[in-house]
Amino acid sequence: MQWGQLTAAVMLACSVAQVCAAERASDGQVNVIFWQAPSIMNPYLTGGIKDIESASLVLEPLARYDETGTMVPWLVDEIPTLENGGVSEDMKSVTWTLTDGLLWSDGTPVTSSDVRFTWTYCTAEGGGCAHADKFAGITGIDTPDDRTVVIRFDEAKPFPYDAFVGSSAPILQARQFADCLGDRAPTCTDANFYPIGTGPFVLDEFRAGDIVKMSANPNFREPEKPAFASLLIKGGGTAENAGRAVLETADYDYAWNLQLPPEVLDGMQAAGKGSIVSAFGTLVERVVLNLTDPSAALGDERSTRAHDHPFLTDVAVRQALSLAIDRAILVEIGYGEAGAMTCNVLPAPEIYASDANEACKTQDIAGAKSLLDAAGWTDSDGDGIRDKDGIDLRILFQTSTNAVRQTFQAAIKSWWSEIGVETELRSIDGNVFFGSDPNSPDTYQKFFADVQMYAQMFDGTDPEAYMASWTCDRIPTPENQWQGTNMPRYCNEAYDALVQEFRETAGLEARAELARALNDMLMQDFAILPLVHRGRVSAHVDSLGGIVMNTWDSELWNAADWYRKSAE
Repeated sequence: MQWGQLTAAVMLACSVAQVCAAERASDGQVNVIFWQAPSIMNPYLTGGIKDIESASLVLEPLARYDETGTMVPWLVDEIPTLENGGVSEDMKSVTWTLTDGLLWSDGTPVTSSDVRFTWTYCTAEGGGCAHADKFAGITGIDTPDDRTVVIRFDEAKPFPYDAFVGSSAPILQARQFADCLGDRAPTCTDANFYPIGTGPFVLDEFRAGDIVKMSANPNFREPEKPAFASLLIKGGGTAENAGRAVLETADYDYAWNLQLPPEVLDGMQAAGKGSIVSAFGTLVERVVLNLTDPSAALGDERSTRAHDHPFLTDVAVRQALSLAIDRAILVEIGYGEAGAMTCNVLPAPEIYASDANEACKTQDIAGAKSLLDAAGWTDSDGDGIRDKDGIDLRILFQTSTNAVRQTFQAAIKSWWSEIGVETELRSIDGNVFFGSDPNSPDTYQKFFADVQMYAQMFDGTDPEAYMASWTCDRIPTPENQWQGTNMPRYCNEAYDALVQEFRETAGLEARAELARALNDMLMQDFAILPLVHRGRVSAHVDSLGGIVMNTWDSELWNAADWYRKSAE
C-alpha cells in the first residue's frame, strides 16, 4: 500500500486485544522514538504535543476520544448526558461517577477529591496552567462521596465536556501536587517529571530532552494489560533518523510525528520492515504573527501587550505577507497527499470548516505589493526593503529545527523578498522551542521573534476550548509563567464576546456557525496565517500490534492494547 493512501484503519492481528496480550508485562520492552523529546510530564505546564502525548501514558482523563472522534468513558463507566440525568436540565451542572475500585499506580484510591483538586490546581492564580480554557465557567466542584464529581457552571453549559476530557486535561493526584499550587507549580520538579497516574505505565526515569523509561503499572485497572513490561521513549535527533530507525533498521518499534516529504517516507517503507499510519484530524501548520514588540531592549516587557509591534500591527502588512505565500507549493514540497491547503485555523470537523477565506489558496504577489503601496510602505532609499516613518520591514522568522520547516522557511523568505520584506531565518531545537522552561528565551510561548511557524491541534471534535485560545486573558506573560495559548498576543473585545456566546449556545448548527465566525475573525485579521492542513503521520515495525492511529486525542491513547506479534 502506498503511503499516500491515508488510513486510520485498526492494525490488529487479533480481533480482541486481550487474546494477544494474555498476561500483563509478558512482551518485554517496546521502544518509541520521539525526535522532539519530552521536556516535562505534566501536561498542565506545557502546550507541546510531544509532552502531552508522552504524559498520556501515565496520566488519564475521565473520558477521551477514540479514533473516530467519539467520546468514550475512560475512568468512568458512562458519559453523563441529559438523557441519563448526568447533565442537569438547566445545563448548569454535570455529574461524573468514577469507576469503582480505581487505584493510583502507588496503590492508593482515586477519589473525587483528586478531580476537584485538579481543577483547583489549574485555576490557581499565578500557576500558568496551559489548559485553563478547559475549566472556563466552572464555579465549583462538589464531591458528595468518593466516586461522585459534580461540576457546577456559572451559566448554562451546552457542551460540558471540556474539563477532564482528552489528553490535555487529565486527573492529578491531590496528595502528590498539594504543595504545587499557584506560582509554586513550575518548581515542583519531582511531581512534574514523575507524576503518579492511573495509566498503563509508571515512570521510572525521566531525563528532559533525552530519555523516558517506564514500566507496566501493577495497579492498572485492566489486569491483563499492558502487554509490555517496559516502555522506552528516546528523544532527540531528526524526523528522518526516527523514520529510518523504525522503517529501515527496526531498531525502534514506533516513530512519532514523521514530518518528512512523502518521497522520503515512501523510500523508507520500501525496506519492508514497517508500516506508516496516518489520518487527518485538526492539525494545522501555521505562521503566527507577533502583534507585540519582541525587541530585547524592552527587557521584561518584550513580547507583551505593553508595546505594540512596530509594523505587524498594520493589517495591510499582515495581509500582504499572507498573499505572498504559495500554499500549493508548500503542500507539494512538504507533505504530498498527507497535506492540503487550508485558509482556516479550524479545518475540521467538516461542519466547522469555513469557506469564507478561500482567497488565501491563490498566491498574489501583485496584490500584496499594491496593499503595501496603499498603506505607505515603499522602498524610499532603494535598498530593496520597504519602509515607512523610518521603520524597515525586516522580520525575524523562527521555527523548530526540521527539514520540512526549514524548506518552508526558505520558500517563504523568497516570496516575502519579492514584495520588499527582508527576512532573517532562525531555527531552534524542537525540544527547546516546544519546551516548558519559563526561563528559556527560545520557547514558542515567549515568542521573542516577529514571526514563528509550528503546528497545533485540539482534543476531540468540539472546538470551544480551542477557539478560546485567542482571548485576551490567554496571552502568555511573565505573570502566568509564559503558559498562555494566545501566541500572537491577539486581543479583540468582539472576539472575546463571541467566545462567551459560543460557550452559552446549544445546538450543533448554531455552535458551528459561531465557531466559523470566530475562525473568520482571526483569519480576516491575519493574526495567524494557516498554511497546511496536515495529516498525522507515524510509523511502526510490523511486529508491533494493536496500533490505532488517533487524530482526536493522544496518538498513544491505546498503548495499553499494544502487543508483540508472534513470529510466523
